Amino acid sequence: MKVLVTGGAGYIGSTVCSALLDAGHTPVILDSLVTGQESFTKGRIFYKGDIADSELVGRLLNDHTDIKLVVHCAALIVVPESMEKPYEYYKENVSKSVEFFKTLVNRNVRGVVFSSSASIYDVVENFKVTELAPLNPQSPYARTKFMMEMVLKDFSSAYGLQGIALRYFNPIGADPKLRSGIHVREPSHVVGKLVDCARGKIPKFEVTGVNWPTRDGSGLRDYIHVWDLAKAHVAALEKFTEIFKARDRSDFYEVINLGTGQGVTVKELVSSFERVSGSILNKGEAAPRPGDNAGSYASCERAGHMLGWHAEKSIDDGIRDAIRWGEQRKSVLGYD
Repeated sequence: MKVLVTGGAGYIGSTVCSALLDAGHTPVILDSLVTGQESFTKGRIFYKGDIADSELVGRLLNDHTDIKLVVHCAALIVVPESMEKPYEYYKENVSKSVEFFKTLVNRNVRGVVFSSSASIYDVVENFKVTELAPLNPQSPYARTKFMMEMVLKDFSSAYGLQGIALRYFNPIGADPKLRSGIHVREPSHVVGKLVDCARGKIPKFEVTGVNWPTRDGSGLRDYIHVWDLAKAHVAALEKFTEIFKARDRSDFYEVINLGTGQGVTVKELVSSFERVSGSILNKGEAAPRPGDNAGSYASCERAGHMLGWHAEKSIDDGIRDAIRWGEQRKSVLGYD
């Protein structure tokens, strides 16, 4: 099958494209390269441009009339930055996505797998969240993901789109074949920061927030290998027709958590990193970043039932692949 992947030159989008290729499918990438890396598109079908450019999207769909499904990853994703630049986040993540979805409707492309986020959940007592857990997005970034879920749901009801919102927990690692990985020069992802600290690129790793109501005071997260995350997208696309078969228009929208089902604190992750890497890091503590909360981890039963998917790789695998990527990313990206 041929699939349009927006943001396919980014960290997660490029890994989704690799998983699609490995499964025998053909990704068609649309990326503005505002944050994505052109090197991640090498040897792949690639259109450079904006998702809100209806003429470009129309031309792409004319070129590839067999595209019936879309993975929508394109977005700005840095929580603290969203607190400083809410206009940019609402414009890029919401306004442009609304225009993109309308173009898909106009062109009769009805299937959307949307990159959502577990950051939209409220903190619950035992930290484990099902898809029915209360929502309380705490940053402009998280609110853009919540808003786009509502837009997708409304478009599904009104226009006959069929949408699956995949609520990501915390991706770590890199493509195991090292075709792509974290590419920003100063990563905000926790494992990216740990790798930079181990390699001497930053002087100290700071645990941001140490007074949360968790077992050691640091934030609790569900760290999922980005390759497992990518394979879940492949499963969602391959089972898309089956999921929506025999449903009526009022039920053309689905939400699925993607995580490991295990909660790990930031301090525990740091200890795992030191063990796997064999290096002791210079560590410190700092106040929570704007938009942070105590955290959560995923209930993954729905992903198992609907997609036949579960996470297979361990935190150690994610750390190991991130370290391997850090050692060779200059050869791929041209910078360290």
